[in-house]
Amino acid sequence: MIDALKALFTAAPRSVVPHSQDIHVAAAVLLVDAACMDGEFNDAERETVTTILQRHFGLTSEAATNLVTMAEAKQDKASDLNRYTLTVKSEFSEAQRVELVELLWEVVYADGELHAYEANLLRRIAGLLYVSDRERGEARKRVLSRLGVSE
Repeated sequence: MIDALKALFTAAPRSVVPHSQDIHVAAAVLLVDAACMDGEFNDAERETVTTILQRHFGLTSEAATNLVTMAEAKQDKASDLNRYTLTVKSEFSEAQRVELVELLWEVVYADGELHAYEANLLRRIAGLLYVSDRERGEARKRVLSRLGVSE
């Protein structure tokens, strides 16, 4: 009996394997929320989100499209983003979180302009993901450079 208790307290903690679907959904909801923040989710933004999900997570076109549809339904019902940012924060490394912020910038610039609500959302999400203001700004500059958009 004592040996069993010792084993219980000295055993290495079991690691929890992240469910990739949960990560995909969380990231997709954040991307869709960023796209919708200006009041519309147009075809260019939808295509950008779908392409990002395909490229970033290695999804097929059909899987990415389905994920966008699912994320859009969840985003409509999401009253706050804490649940999704918590999933990302706990499962992504710091570099992956910065990369997600860069992807979010790519989505908000899909229509060629940055709205005040979009900028505010990016600031909030970056804070919830523990991405510094400096890293958020550098991610934005990389996206602007890559897209050829001027500030």
